[in-house]
Amino acid sequence: MSTAGVGGASVRSVGVMGVVADAGEPAFDSGTAMEALIPIVARVVRARVTDANLAEDLVQETLVRVLARANRVAPGMLEPYAIVTARNVVASQWTERDRQRRNQHRALEVPWVESPDEQILKDVDAQAISEALTRLSEHERATLLAHEVSGRDTKSLGSDLGMTPGAVAAQLNRSRARLRVEYLLAVHGVDPPTDRCRPVLLALSSADRRRQSEVGAARHLLECDCCSMLSGPLMERGQPRENEIRVKIQSDADIVLARKGARELAARLSFSATEMTVIATAVSEISRNIVRFAERGEVFLELVDTPRPGLRVVARDTGPGIADIDRAMTDGYSTYHGLGLGLPGARRLMDEFEVVTERGRGTTITMTKWRREG
Repeated sequence: MSTAGVGGASVRSVGVMGVVADAGEPAFDSGTAMEALIPIVARVVRARVTDANLAEDLVQETLVRVLARANRVAPGMLEPYAIVTARNVVASQWTERDRQRRNQHRALEVPWVESPDEQILKDVDAQAISEALTRLSEHERATLLAHEVSGRDTKSLGSDLGMTPGAVAAQLNRSRARLRVEYLLAVHGVDPPTDRCRPVLLALSSADRRRQSEVGAARHLLECDCCSMLSGPLMERGQPRENEIRVKIQSDADIVLARKGARELAARLSFSATEMTVIATAVSEISRNIVRFAERGEVFLELVDTPRPGLRVVARDTGPGIADIDRAMTDGYSTYHGLGLGLPGARRLMDEFEVVTERGRGTTITMTKWRREG
């Protein structure tokens, strides 16, 4: 474990197998503890909750609370403490549901759906396409229209332009990527607020991951509302990558999506049921911290195979940053006065854990769970 400064940012790294302790803190084997606690907590919750999705949420909420206080519980008392905590979590859930039921009449909303004029929508769409085409260079526009409208192939176009068919195809792909960006800008009637916007949007539209890294697309999307709005259609094009999931985090509902995404990818890598719960719980906690303290961010989940198969999680936000990493990584540090509850728990659950934070610019957490051999 180490703490260092990198370009004005603070970095906290935690090493292998999640059994790392601060000075004076006894080591805690999260894997063994989780294997013992998960079925016990699950039985307590499922005996009281019939909704499978809600039960899963409450199991993970219980595990987070137990793990955050594990070092304060006397030896041999962790299991009883987990059972009592599970009962309290379920009771709190029923109390909240009863309160919502009793006050439901105060929040009655009458749905109203406006029927759009299809022709107006078509006219707006056609106008946006025309405007987007005018923003391309004359050469880009002529080549694209010759291929898409006139049906000319890349070989004949290459002969006219003195280019190879492959070069023409690459140019057409770049033109399509730019056209998609300009179309979205036109249809939404917005101008890019900064000089960084178009390069970022173009890198997203062309699905060029190397270029996305070069232009700092991930951080820019968190900082720019305009590009964040436009990025959805650009990133959702085509088939999603099988080995990665990206979830924007702004609300509790997004925490659930991130957790489910983590379980989905973990299942593809044949993690055990216990390991999938461990991973989902860690993802849930870092996502919860984004909602509470940074308001918005993203969680990127990715299957990796170096040095061995595993699941890597990168959580980014543009919040205030963490003033004191050492304090934030201390078990029992109140989340109502700063980051802390989720970070120690997530650290204990994962094999590798690193925090990079900068005051006023946000925090990036990278953590990895490796699949066990055999």
